[in-house]
Amino acid sequence: MKVDFQGFESYVSEKEMGKLSSEIAKHHLNIVNRSGIGNEFLGWVDLPEKLSKALILDIEAEAEKIRSKAEIYVVVGIGGSYLGSKAIVDALQNHFNSMKKERNYPYIIFAGQTLSEDYMADLIEILDKRNYCLVVISKSGTTLEPSIAFRILHTHLENKYGKEKARERIIVVTDKEKGVLKEMATSEGYKTYVISDDIGGRFSVLTPVGLLPVAVAGYDIRALIHGAKKMRHNLLNNTTFETNIAWQYAAMRYLMYKNDKNIELMVNYSPNMASFAEWFKQLFGESEGKDGKGIFPSSVVNTTDLHSLGQYIQEGKQQVFETIIHVEKSSKKVRIPIVEPDVDSLNYILDNSLTQINHKAEEGTSMAHLDAGVPQIRISIDRLDEQNLGQLIYFFEFSCALSGYLLEVNPFNQPGVEAYKKNMFKLLGK
Repeated sequence: MKVDFQGFESYVSEKEMGKLSSEIAKHHLNIVNRSGIGNEFLGWVDLPEKLSKALILDIEAEAEKIRSKAEIYVVVGIGGSYLGSKAIVDALQNHFNSMKKERNYPYIIFAGQTLSEDYMADLIEILDKRNYCLVVISKSGTTLEPSIAFRILHTHLENKYGKEKARERIIVVTDKEKGVLKEMATSEGYKTYVISDDIGGRFSVLTPVGLLPVAVAGYDIRALIHGAKKMRHNLLNNTTFETNIAWQYAAMRYLMYKNDKNIELMVNYSPNMASFAEWFKQLFGESEGKDGKGIFPSSVVNTTDLHSLGQYIQEGKQQVFETIIHVEKSSKKVRIPIVEPDVDSLNYILDNSLTQINHKAEEGTSMAHLDAGVPQIRISIDRLDEQNLGQLIYFFEFSCALSGYLLEVNPFNQPGVEAYKKNMFKLLGK
């Protein structure tokens, strides 16, 4: 994985970078030594190394059981309880997986991330006709959206299969000792995995929260973990600004913030990375957006969005900087046919693959946006696979913690989320 920066020259002075580098070094130690604000939620830092072989084997075995009896696997959760697994599954699966008549693995569907009645009704209509299992993910078990979804779906399961058979189709991922969901899992005898107290939801993708759905979908969780281990080793053992890419990324983001570039646009040229951008937005949005501070995380998928938001980025208010995920190789090939006569005037590009054309579009867009004053961070990986996704996940988690500390906020809480809940519960008469 490689990180490059363009268009930052006018924002960076040698003196400022020296000061910022010293500050980041201090925050790095606060993360590694668990001495910074919110240190009770730093369990994710060493997680790739601490995941036991027994847990990995258990998840793989459970995934195999699920695959033997389910066409559909429903993941019930909201926020960090589903965004991480969705990011990985969507990045790796066939773009039209839902349309394939034959699949070797269950189709992953998400519930509890919305209160839409139409969505739930449509889901039940599908589940009426298919064999399915589900996992419900919530530390407390009291978050309204997944709680409602789980009540509806476990009742549906029991009506469809009977209480005993339904029990074998439900897995709970929750707190080790306390909470409504833990009590229900114990009383009903559901298979249970633990969310550690020292890992918050948006940092939980490399726990059973993310690993189980990814394994059920047929992807290599060991390669995912290996990628995270590799990035952890890289970041923890390179403690200079010149060698640590998370330090560099956090520093450039902070410089953008100080210079009124308050919107970070994650740019993908692979449509199946759209859900990864949603995970990124939650990670940084909940971690930084507090005390009147924070960079607003947004995203586009190009070249699609060049025909909508591209105009704004090129000529609108210059408050944006871009973080581009560059994927060097495609896993598949499509030949552009030779057609004579060349009525559509496309024969000039026949020496290029679609991936090469996509890269030229990316390069041309970057040049245009740089000319318009849009600084760019480019994160390059050679291909979309489990190991590279593991590296990206850990890189962004570590960078996010550094960024929060630079802003002098606690990156591991989210007090503002409670405001809408209080109003909603009051309106519902609770």
